[in-house]
Amino acid sequence: MIKYTSKINKIRTFALSLVFIGIIIMYAGLFFKSSFLLMSLFMIVGFLAVIGSSGVYFWIGMISTQAVQVVCPNCGIVTKVLGRADACMSCNQPLTLDKDLEGLEFDEKYNSKKYQKKK
Repeated sequence: MIKYTSKINKIRTFALSLVFIGIIIMYAGLFFKSSFLLMSLFMIVGFLAVIGSSGVYFWIGMISTQAVQVVCPNCGIVTKVLGRADACMSCNQPLTLDKDLEGLEFDEKYNSKKYQKKK
């Protein structure tokens, strides 16, 4: 069985990983205490990764406010859907708002411009 995840959760996971990667990079900079330039470079790159994660969190927060809220037919919890095909944020049930996609096998490619029908 293929496990699907919602787009919002994927982007939030990416932002959280940026925080941890930034902290690890800054921690790695402590191993270069003898070289001020190298240590400073690691600290700045790590700090930029943490700041970048804040930007990603802000961006997904703005997108999340515009997402369509639906009730998942599987778990009954209100979830947000981005695009034509997405997954429930709680139970990962594939969801769609497009009548043309109902009954089809779930594929994230349905959200790309190439697969959208021109009306």
